[in-house]
Amino acid sequence: MSLFSWNEIARHIDHTILKPTTTSKDVTSLCNEAIEMGVYCVAIPPTYVKLAKNIVGNAVKVACGVSFPMGYTPPEVKAFEVEHYINEGADEVDFVVNQGFIKEGCWEDFDRDVSAVVDKASKYDVVTKAIIEVCNLTDQEKVSAVNRLNVLGVDYVKTSTGFGASGATLNDVVLLKTYCKGKLKVKAAGGIRTLSQVVDFLKVGVDRIGTSSTRAIREEYLRTSLHP
Repeated sequence: MSLFSWNEIARHIDHTILKPTTTSKDVTSLCNEAIEMGVYCVAIPPTYVKLAKNIVGNAVKVACGVSFPMGYTPPEVKAFEVEHYINEGADEVDFVVNQGFIKEGCWEDFDRDVSAVVDKASKYDVVTKAIIEVCNLTDQEKVSAVNRLNVLGVDYVKTSTGFGASGATLNDVVLLKTYCKGKLKVKAAGGIRTLSQVVDFLKVGVDRIGTSSTRAIREEYLRTSLHP
């Protein structure tokens, strides 16, 4: 049996669909599932922000990707994206940082990249999640990135886009939580498909979980609740 109630689990979940072939029908189905299952947020391709917001209203938050999934676009373009998606109805933006800046230690460039998103989003009181794609970074690079993010006004550091070589791990989440020092929240994403994974992440203090397997996780939860 899970250590958490379904309501406790659901309020940490970003119910996600980010496949390149995602259609409006897929997003409509996802949003209706999100309402039914009581999750906190849907994470969708930005094309469908307006559609999603019209379906979920204030019942569920709407998040979309910015500079997704590579993070290469310059700060001005990221800022433009943020404002455009906010005007479409986005409550949260999950943006990919420029990982090359981390690799090279170009921290002034990194700061400008992140600040462009944060400054624009903060004008609208919109939540920002910085995706650092942990599978591409050494532990020291992860720590260095978090140390910068701690002072740049980001709300969350997020492990993965789901398009990298691997996704969230417990070791990465513990590392991020340690160096966030309570200044940043942590979102685990990428490869999270089972109830046991969700429970393990919640036990180490993850604040949000991104998964496209919410329905299967809920069904697993219901089975284990009925037959512990």
